[in-house]
Amino acid sequence: MKVFQAFENVVQYFSEAFARIFGPNDEPVPSIGVQPFEGEPLSDIVED
Repeated sequence: MKVFQAFENVVQYFSEAFARIFGPNDEPVPSIGVQPFEGEPLSDIVED
């Protein structure tokens, strides 16, 4: 039975690591809203 318990522990270890890597981020995201455009629009003729 110890073999099954060890195998279960290994599977749980890797599944928790997978969920932590590919899961959503826990860091708070600041709400900055929409930023206004403060530049000049691109001209119709673009020179190389």
